[in-house]
Amino acid sequence: MNRPTLDNIDPALRDDWFVVSAASRVTAAASKTMLLGQPIAIWREHGQPVAASDIAPHARYRAMDCYGFTWVSLGAPQQALFAWPEYGEAQRRHVDCGAIGVKTSGLRMIENFLDMGHFPYVHTGILGQEPHTEVKEYRVAVDDANELWATECRFWQPRAAATAAAGIDVDYVYRVVQPYAALLYKTSPACAPARDVIALFVQPLTECESRAHLMMLLFDETHGDSELIDFQQTIFGQDKPILESQLPARLPLDPRVETSARADASSSAYRRWLRARNVRYGTCETRADAPGR
Repeated sequence: MNRPTLDNIDPALRDDWFVVSAASRVTAAASKTMLLGQPIAIWREHGQPVAASDIAPHARYRAMDCYGFTWVSLGAPQQALFAWPEYGEAQRRHVDCGAIGVKTSGLRMIENFLDMGHFPYVHTGILGQEPHTEVKEYRVAVDDANELWATECRFWQPRAAATAAAGIDVDYVYRVVQPYAALLYKTSPACAPARDVIALFVQPLTECESRAHLMMLLFDETHGDSELIDFQQTIFGQDKPILESQLPARLPLDPRVETSARADASSSAYRRWLRARNVRYGTCETRADAPGR
């Protein structure tokens, strides 16, 4: 597949911000990565992150540190990064769960993140368990900031978090802030009714290869970072083979391509939201458009 040029990348994505690394891992020594099919190098100068084309080093991109990550834009962002007030709350622990590569469209990863219906079958004994399989009706809407929200979500989980001692009904709120970035607010077993926050920031390496950057903001004074990271990576490790087996790897935007049920209300809304934003990178209209990876 030919590498897309910057001019051929959706303006909505070219001018967006993407996580490319935990900020703490960006040093004076340049490291190489990919973003939207473009090979880039990132390093730090005078304490600030720098990003440039790895094949034309004189071509510099915008880079910044925010929310514990280094973000890069290949274009000219027209607005500030989304607000995340919980990140600044002193009582929360910030846990960087690392980066995980997945051979699929990053949009598939965000869609899977929004799906509660797979909990009892993929995350058995952790996020779900038969016979508790019902996805109760919930609300999905786009707000004035053009963010997609799923609210009033409830699901029974045998072990909702590393701090959970027993099964509980968990309140969920999903917030999709950018096509490749989503936040999950869920009941904190250690500090109810407050909510823990799990962030999924996807770096689209190519249309069908992605890297998931995960962070948790938790109320947990009991577990060490390694225990919390292991818990989250176990869940993501269960999702990874499912995501990599889905064909086409690119996300179909035509609602007739993959049947939706009520449990997939957020998935359907997400696809409509992508269409409204003219996102095409990582998508296909029909299965025939993307017979493989």
